[in-house]
Amino acid sequence: MVRWRSGTVTAVRRRWAGAVELDVALPDGATMRALAYPELVGDPVPGDRVLLNAGALLMGLGTGGYALVVALPDRLPADPPQAGDTRDAGHLVKARYTPLQPIMLGVDEEASPHHALLAAVDDLDGLPVVTADLHSALPAILAGIHADSPGARVAYLLTDGGALPAWFSRTLDGLRDALVGTVSVGQAFGGDLEAATLHTGLLAARHVLRADVAIVAQGPGNLGTGTRWGFSGVAVGEAVNAVAVLGGRPVGSLRISDADARPRHQGVSHHSLTAYGRVALAPAELVVPAGLPPELAARVDAALVPLAGRHTLVRVDTDGLDAALRALPVRLSTMGRGLDADHAYFLAAAAAGRHAAALLG
Repeated sequence: MVRWRSGTVTAVRRRWAGAVELDVALPDGATMRALAYPELVGDPVPGDRVLLNAGALLMGLGTGGYALVVALPDRLPADPPQAGDTRDAGHLVKARYTPLQPIMLGVDEEASPHHALLAAVDDLDGLPVVTADLHSALPAILAGIHADSPGARVAYLLTDGGALPAWFSRTLDGLRDALVGTVSVGQAFGGDLEAATLHTGLLAARHVLRADVAIVAQGPGNLGTGTRWGFSGVAVGEAVNAVAVLGGRPVGSLRISDADARPRHQGVSHHSLTAYGRVALAPAELVVPAGLPPELAARVDAALVPLAGRHTLVRVDTDGLDAALRALPVRLSTMGRGLDADHAYFLAAAAAGRHAAALLG
């Protein structure tokens, strides 16, 4: 449940799109690092009293190590300028029935200028869509796409398995100029476009943002329980199904590692094996990077044998991808490991991006 704290902002540490990082002094003299989303709670400044949800920080969970600002109780933000008793500015409720549920304008709802278009279209026209388990794969996939097709228009679909606010991701902020837009789907919010479902989000990426390639991955903060089915990345398999039913071309990015200390994530992670092997009912093109260390390559090939009956395994050359990864404007990190510490993981994601770019023909 919620572990509440009340404190006073002592410093604004840094800002990025949609978020502000703070130091908050507690009554007992301790200091907490906190994160506020100004669109939800207002813009804190030093001296403001803030109410915090500190549970994940105290337990050591999550991808940021933050307490989250729930309210500025003495300085509430003004109401949005739009009328609050009509649907003219949207009625798409995200993070539904939680105390901070935002009401957004959905790209697919009646008040949207894109409603007529999305009511009429029903096909992705062969759009290559790269699906990935972790948010950390996003920049590597993008590097692989742009390594060979620098002019490709790439959209990102933020699903709701991890962080719900797109604003949480510093990676996404750093990639903003390399994407044609972010579509936040399901309970996720804060993208350039909001969509009710992954299906309409994909159609919006193709027909509103005019994307050449799309990437589907959850936000930061993957949930895992160490069981076969108890992880948020199981939705990758459902993403393959959504892409296929809409006439897109699913490209599966595999979670590969020889650096993860947990046996279930060594070689091909059980997350990929379950999502693609058990959940995905439609065929995808699963990308295997060439040039892996021999022992790791043999382990990967053996793990993928059961998936070859449903999916197409595509071996992709990785020459030049290391340089593309190192040229990214954001820091690469997965589970605390950078590019050199878990090279195979990022190389596999970049290879998936390269293959998607090759499908543009």
